[in-house]
Amino acid sequence: MTQLRTVQVLGGGSAGSSAHVRSLAAGLVARGVRVTVCAPAELDRAYDFSGAGAYHVPVARRGDPASVAALRAACAGADVVHAHGLHAAVRTALALGGLRVPLVVTWHTRTEAAGPRGRLLRILERRAVRAASVVLGATSELVDGARRRGARDARLAPVALPAPCHQAAGEENKSRAELGAVERPLLMAVGSLVPDQGYDTLLDAVAGWRHLDPAPLLTIAGEGRERARLQRRIESDDLPVQLIGRRDDISELLATADVAVLASRWEARSVLAQEALRLGVPLVATAVGAIPELVGDAAELVPYGDAPALAEAVTRLLADPERRARLATAGRAQAATWPTEDETIAQVLSVYDELTARGRPAR
Repeated sequence: MTQLRTVQVLGGGSAGSSAHVRSLAAGLVARGVRVTVCAPAELDRAYDFSGAGAYHVPVARRGDPASVAALRAACAGADVVHAHGLHAAVRTALALGGLRVPLVVTWHTRTEAAGPRGRLLRILERRAVRAASVVLGATSELVDGARRRGARDARLAPVALPAPCHQAAGEENKSRAELGAVERPLLMAVGSLVPDQGYDTLLDAVAGWRHLDPAPLLTIAGEGRERARLQRRIESDDLPVQLIGRRDDISELLATADVAVLASRWEARSVLAQEALRLGVPLVATAVGAIPELVGDAAELVPYGDAPALAEAVTRLLADPERRARLATAGRAQAATWPTEDETIAQVLSVYDELTARGRPAR
């Protein structure tokens, strides 16, 4: 039997999609699949696809002829190509033109835009899903959206992430000291510094707890185009908030937090929500997208954009250690109901087997 060859394609690569591709590459390689990952060089440095046993081909997140040609060359000998995210899917569909290689597309999140840009994104979505043999959606809402855009075959495929690392007590104290939260509550948010993450609402909410003694420290991990503006606001309003940029030790830092906070406009299977529950860190999150289904009763949910409700939920949790302990226990129990990495990899591999079987002559 010949070795299955698959190419995984990433564009900009959100934290969730990049971690998923890393996990998928490692699991597929362990099952005897030859895996190539086409992604920008900085993503390989951050997620070490090569260390997972995959062959990394650096392809910039652009649609210029040189990038499309590099992607086409990498995909030419594949049995299945799997693109993650809208931009990767559009470029991959273009690169595969004329090649008889089945395309799988995973939608990890939805695109948010209005006006001309929104109309363009909807056109691109239709092109991407109609070029795919199978579309995998991380949530039921994403599957329904793919079907509305004309997908021939759209299926639910929740994305499992690697289990977070657990620290010894001494290491947790060291992490808190590094963040400047030895003798004060530590709140943590994680995500790209972009408008849809709800950081303006989160900074508004800080006014609701900054009067506490000692004042909680909000630490935000992530990078993005909004960093300079958010930093100016933090400084001008003298808020107890720090931006620490992109980190490769998010799980370790999150494990030290008293409360995790997620203020997004929309989320699928949020990386922060998953890691917080698995680590037993109490979570306050907006009741948007797939978050209520993901967390069940194991988190405090508030409306999107409601800074007073967000502040009140955080303040109430900080004052109630018993509630925090109950949420920690409930979070770990809820996380145990989610698909495992092995189940996720097995589901994806079954799709690959199905698609390659279609192309083999009947005996």
